[in-house]
Amino acid sequence: MQHAVRDTQSALGQSSGGIAGDQHAALDDHAVATWQVVREKLRAEFGATAYRYWLEPVALIAVEAGVARLGAPTRAMRDWVTQHYLDRIQKFWHAEDSDVHFVEINIVSGANGSTQGASKSASNGASSPAPASNAAPAARSKSSRGSESQDTSVVADAPCQPTAAGRTAIASMSDDGISAALDPRYTFDNFVLGKPNEFAYAAARRLAEAESVPFNPLFLYGGVGLGKTHLMHAIAWHIRRTQPHRTVIYLSAEKFMYRFIRALRDKNTVDFKDQFRSVDVLMVDDVQFISGKDSTQEEFFHTFNALVDQGRQIIVSADKSPSDLEDIEERLRSRLGSGLVADIHATTYELRLGILEAKAERQGVELPQRVMEFLAHKITANVRELEGALNRVIAHSQLVGREIGLEMVQDVLHDVLRASERRVSIEEIQKRVAEHFNIKVSDMHSARRARAVARPRQVAMYLSKQLTTHSLPEIGRKFGGRDHTTVMHAVRKIEELHGTDPSLCEDIDLLRRMLES
Repeated sequence: MQHAVRDTQSALGQSSGGIAGDQHAALDDHAVATWQVVREKLRAEFGATAYRYWLEPVALIAVEAGVARLGAPTRAMRDWVTQHYLDRIQKFWHAEDSDVHFVEINIVSGANGSTQGASKSASNGASSPAPASNAAPAARSKSSRGSESQDTSVVADAPCQPTAAGRTAIASMSDDGISAALDPRYTFDNFVLGKPNEFAYAAARRLAEAESVPFNPLFLYGGVGLGKTHLMHAIAWHIRRTQPHRTVIYLSAEKFMYRFIRALRDKNTVDFKDQFRSVDVLMVDDVQFISGKDSTQEEFFHTFNALVDQGRQIIVSADKSPSDLEDIEERLRSRLGSGLVADIHATTYELRLGILEAKAERQGVELPQRVMEFLAHKITANVRELEGALNRVIAHSQLVGREIGLEMVQDVLHDVLRASERRVSIEEIQKRVAEHFNIKVSDMHSARRARAVARPRQVAMYLSKQLTTHSLPEIGRKFGGRDHTTVMHAVRKIEELHGTDPSLCEDIDLLRRMLES
């Protein structure tokens, strides 16, 4: 056993992810063995990719007085690990060694374990909720036997010269100074699948696994917080893992515009064109941002054509379909819609419930079923808001020591629940439905029974019941003084048709999305 521990010390001491420099001499065998077990648990939970970039460079410095001290090579890495992994490190460590109640992460200038500053330590069991941000500070360290760890951290927007490694790396590390950072949580494995997103997921998966271009471009669109960015990150991660020889750039349309403006200002457009037209996969998020920006649209159009002509893959996301994008040149709209267009619909109750269950399981927290059902029913705007609410509940429970229950959730999320209350008016619903089905708003109140009028009226009643707090009699009065039983019949009828008529189902989902946006 002693030989095994010494072998572990030796192996770990050769990398920045083992033991910080000469500090391992001061560590006992039990601490080293515990750190190794914790590292293996982290690798199993978060996956090899996230582990390699964020956790492996973290080194063990010391264990004393109930505190385990770790070292990260850069401030960016320390902050990211503290925010996203510290609670799990702490939980795993305490499970192996109950005498350790705190874990703190310091910045280590080199492999010798000297520190420049300490992160905030968290008490045992205290969780730091992960933010819903799509980007992370990018950092990576390199070290060799007997040499100091080199700080190669790169902030996504920091200007730097492209390197050979950078041109073959993906956005997560931003080695080439072009790509935005990828969130290690946004993978296919962590994507909760449901009817509203199954087509977009299947298209993204097919594209990521294909060695040639299956369709070009892939255009993903949907409302805020429904999973567009998650799928784009998942594609990038998958390509990086399975086809590392392919070059990928992922960035927002806003960042594309700023880089183009900088190239114009610096009279360096040739390098700009070379950078963007020599990649295998170009991913542009939130392309609606370049609406009305003619010069940027012109450059993007030519970049688009150049990549397509070379057989390179393009993936684009927006909040609307190509045909609905405003202030976008017709030729660019036509190009964007020439490939595969995949819509991500608004979340259903079942999907929101599945997302909550998956997130709670991933964080190792048991939530009462009633609480998850309550949150899935009340917070319907988007997934980010749902995740944020869940993180607040978990953090409050762990920091304050209060048991999670309905009363506690209502207390902690009082502002979120108040903001999420249905605020759509019946008049707005009637107007939207009338416009969608091309009838007059007055038909909502009339006695006309023609199918072309009666069905839209039933849809409006159904949406009024779903999206407002009005009672059935109140809804009936808004529809020409109809009885509440008429409203009940309309709601039941639309619920039946929702499951059997795909066209009507799509109409209702579209209307709901417009009304809730």
